[in-house]
Amino acid sequence: MKQKTFWLALILIVALLAGCSAPSNFEQVAATTLPVYEFTSRLCEGTDISVTRLVTESVSCLHDYALNVSQVRSAEAAQVVVISGAGLESFMEDVLRNSDTIDASKGINLLVSDHHHEDHDHEEDHHHTDDSHIWLSPENAKIMASNICTGLSAKYPEHTETFEKNLAGLLSDLDKLKAYADTQLADLSCRELITFHDGFSYMAQSFGLTILRAVEEESGAEASAAELEELIAMVKEHHLPAIFTETNGSTAAASVIARETGVKTYTLNMAMSGDSYFDAMYQNIDTLKEALG
Repeated sequence: MKQKTFWLALILIVALLAGCSAPSNFEQVAATTLPVYEFTSRLCEGTDISVTRLVTESVSCLHDYALNVSQVRSAEAAQVVVISGAGLESFMEDVLRNSDTIDASKGINLLVSDHHHEDHDHEEDHHHTDDSHIWLSPENAKIMASNICTGLSAKYPEHTETFEKNLAGLLSDLDKLKAYADTQLADLSCRELITFHDGFSYMAQSFGLTILRAVEEESGAEASAAELEELIAMVKEHHLPAIFTETNGSTAAASVIARETGVKTYTLNMAMSGDSYFDAMYQNIDTLKEALG
């Protein structure tokens, strides 16, 4: 009887201790979007550091994005949050106010986004802001990876050697990506683009291309008849063989222009969501080669 009482007491004590020290369901490191999540995960390979991704939906921009309750909890519970930076995560400033963050955009020369869209009165409007789509340049992606490595090393110094080893492999893969682009896009018959998303300037800069016009179509604010006529004239004047939409963006205006001019419409990927940053980037290069070659 005494022995039975002893074991019952022991089990109760163990259960109480387990309840007090129950492990959290949240990851140690949270990263906002696919590029910074993939870079962070690569850097943490071979360590016991767990990484989660906050934005998993298929999105082309985060201008009107809002975190759900689960995402907020994950961000607040993480030991450190890795952000792309350059204003991309402005929608979660309140959540990040008390968080330890790693800003991957430090040291990157930002371009100014000068995109065109139609307001609700169908009068042309121009917006001038810092372009936050920095990861679409392999050179910028290398800076981002290095920034994340530095931040992780400061947070988890015991893993610095592993981080730096993994960084070398990641930088090598980004160099291969750039080399592939340079080879595939070296002899294009056309190096000018019209895009129906304003996020491809860094990619164009890196790949030696020129964006003639970046049209940002939003729900309820599609391109006007006047702008469509202007874009059709631009396609003809520059003898463009193709125009480009974005995976999750509107295709309304592009379809009209393609029908009126006979040019083909191709789709580019912002590499912000999906399963692989590298797959998306290689796909973009192959698409540009096919469309402009």
